[in-house]
Amino acid sequence: MSPVTAGVLQLLALIAALALAYRPLGDHMARVYSSEKHYKPEKWIYKAIGANPSAEMRWPAYLRAVLAFSAVSVLFLYLLQRLQGVLPGSLGFVSIDPDQAFNTAASFVANTNWQSYYGEQAMGHVVQTGGLAVQNFVSAAVGMAVAVALVRGFARSRTGELGNFWADLVRGVFRILLPISVIGAIILVACGAIQNFSGIHEVGQFMGGSQQWNGGAVASQEVIKELGTNGGGYFNANSAHPFENPTPFSNLFEIFLILVIPFSLTRTFGKMVGSVKQGYAILATMAVIWVGFVALMMWTEFAGKGPAFEVAGGAMEGKETRFGIGASAIFSVSTTLTSTGAVNSFHSSYTGFGGGIQLLGMQLGEIAPGGVGSGLYGMLIMAIIAVFIAGLMVGRTPEYLGKKIGTREIKFAACYILITPALVLGFTAAAMALDTPANSMTNSGAHGFSEILYAYTSGANNNGSAFAGLNADTQWFNSTIGIAMLLGRFLPMVFVLALAGSLAEQKPVPETAGTLRTDKPLYTGLLVGTILIVTGLTYFPALALGPLAEGLAA
Repeated sequence: MSPVTAGVLQLLALIAALALAYRPLGDHMARVYSSEKHYKPEKWIYKAIGANPSAEMRWPAYLRAVLAFSAVSVLFLYLLQRLQGVLPGSLGFVSIDPDQAFNTAASFVANTNWQSYYGEQAMGHVVQTGGLAVQNFVSAAVGMAVAVALVRGFARSRTGELGNFWADLVRGVFRILLPISVIGAIILVACGAIQNFSGIHEVGQFMGGSQQWNGGAVASQEVIKELGTNGGGYFNANSAHPFENPTPFSNLFEIFLILVIPFSLTRTFGKMVGSVKQGYAILATMAVIWVGFVALMMWTEFAGKGPAFEVAGGAMEGKETRFGIGASAIFSVSTTLTSTGAVNSFHSSYTGFGGGIQLLGMQLGEIAPGGVGSGLYGMLIMAIIAVFIAGLMVGRTPEYLGKKIGTREIKFAACYILITPALVLGFTAAAMALDTPANSMTNSGAHGFSEILYAYTSGANNNGSAFAGLNADTQWFNSTIGIAMLLGRFLPMVFVLALAGSLAEQKPVPETAGTLRTDKPLYTGLLVGTILIVTGLTYFPALALGPLAEGLAA
């Protein structure tokens, strides 16, 4: 079987698995977020934190709860790292430096999981399991809660109430993420991923020395790392490490975990707004972009010219022979089109155009299918922009799901889509203009510029993957990327929740003959075009200086 055929078959198998999970998981999540029942363990948590899960919140209260919980999470994770040296189970590792502790705390709370350190050489069992793994669950649940609040804004009328953040948070963890993670961890252990609390031990003799390996609760952290679109690896090699991702089957299973909730949330959206066709339209938009990017990535990585490419069957540099080009391409696109950031190959080693595809996937806003929760609310923002553009073309007030899209709503949507590009391009320009940040670049020219652009694109879009050629463990990058991660995560949430509150206060608008049908293929095509045009106009000059210049020069 040729490598191309193997890659296509794996893609088809993945699509089939996602299709089988789509309806049951989407319906389950709709029931979870629509239920009025509170289970006993959940009641214990509400009592412990002093929350009333039945009390409805307007958008300012919902936002305050999101920000307060996240601020406490940043502080807790920061202190845990700073105290690591005196904690049990630290494996002898010292406390983390202040700038790196801030960067890591911001990263994991923002669902970014950018890592400027070697996991197996810096973090002990307490920080890994009690800090990082916990944030993998709750940061994902925060994103899902904000997405559900926006969906309620479309579904409700004549009220500003969007639900209760604490109930949405707890239910997301205990009724969705935790059960799937338990099953997924068992599957990964069966595949060969490790799960223990052993210490550091030496293995064999290599070139007159020995290699040190860590044990750890890897499988349980790996599954939520992918399921929650987090991405931070227990080991520096991330999902290319055999302890995290042992076999081709585990590789495909991890890609499935990355995609299953973001895709299935479109079904949840359709059920909650009372029209599954609307969910299918959003799903189709996400699927078209995802499949198109996978096809482009496979083409550019298989189509390399020269003797080395021909002997290897494509661009094998930086890719695991266990997975090959096809599976690596699917993983790479899936992780950059979501906010996952996990890698099973070195992104810096992809072809120039391959690196450009990775960058563009993040710059779209990671909405195809995007992060857990963040992908859905990002896509719904773009859906509003597309409806607004259609309204301008026909000269009528735009409507979406029975709600008028007026000046206020468009301002919120416009602010949302402008925040991330401003962070990415502003910080990239500053880093290239100053001497100290530029000294961290391993490469010069177009590829060196791509390293800087990729770092801030990854941070501000809460992806967390890296181009692997940039020394980001400096005070400049730890601080600025940490700031970009926090602003890129929480500023958009302000406008998402404000938009949700504005929509929930409206009364429904009856559908007329002039209403744009947003559940038809025509609208799906308009939405895909809007996403690509908005992103292209924003980032094309930067992409031309980096990956496009590198690809054309190859």
